[in-house]
Amino acid sequence: MSFALADLTLQFPNGHRPLQRLTLAVRAGERVAVIGPSGAGKTSLLRVVGCAQRPSEGRAEVLGHNPWRLGAGELRRLRSHIGVVHQAPPIPPRLRVVTAVLAGRLGQWSALKALRSLLYPADIAGATEVLARLDLADRLFERCDRLSGGQLQRVGIARVLYQRPELLLADEPVSALDPTLADSAISQLVAQSEATGATLVASLHAVDLALKWFPRLVGLRNGELLFDLPASEVTREQLQELYAAEGAVLPTQGNDPAALATLAAAGGGSNVVPLVRPGCR
Repeated sequence: MSFALADLTLQFPNGHRPLQRLTLAVRAGERVAVIGPSGAGKTSLLRVVGCAQRPSEGRAEVLGHNPWRLGAGELRRLRSHIGVVHQAPPIPPRLRVVTAVLAGRLGQWSALKALRSLLYPADIAGATEVLARLDLADRLFERCDRLSGGQLQRVGIARVLYQRPELLLADEPVSALDPTLADSAISQLVAQSEATGATLVASLHAVDLALKWFPRLVGLRNGELLFDLPASEVTREQLQELYAAEGAVLPTQGNDPAALATLAAAGGGSNVVPLVRPGCR
């Protein structure tokens, strides 16, 4: 089991509960998309799974450990096996792209190697390889404050690809990308999961991307689980109920309703048939 949450609640000091009595388990190597409207609790869920946020109630087990029963050193080692793609990557603006990518393995390197890599990049070839997968190889030595928001988001993805984590969490990883780049970036996260056996859990607002790339969909609304189903069994009615507060049109990448046009309706128009790429498992 990659992670398991049982009756988990997260409550902030102001009384707000972004997660409420949530039970969810994901097996090693699974690919899961967490979808739902803004404020549904998607980011909070990934923060708990990523051992960045301690739950208020319930139980959490991540990669075979209860994170909050570990000592500081053990917790750091656990986090080194978890890669997180942030919607806004926390990358210092003056850092060079190559250094930002190589930072993905700082938790695996000795302090001496990490320090040396700041002076002269320890693995230029490795950084170039993952950046090329995201069409950024030509930005290798660029300063991060000279990149666009979309480029910086792709650098954040490249850093996690270079890390090669056991558990890969992506929080709205393509929100700053156009539809073509977004699809390509998600394909690289999926390819990494398939190649290394890593578990991939991504929070996505765009329904079309979730249906295309992820075999399992988890729908969150108001911090509660609305559904947890194979993508092929999610109905259009369930999606419309999930996003009811955002209007009648389901959100897609680039806010293009036509992106769902290729989702064929079956059984009287109630069942959603997901887009599936060749070879997608």
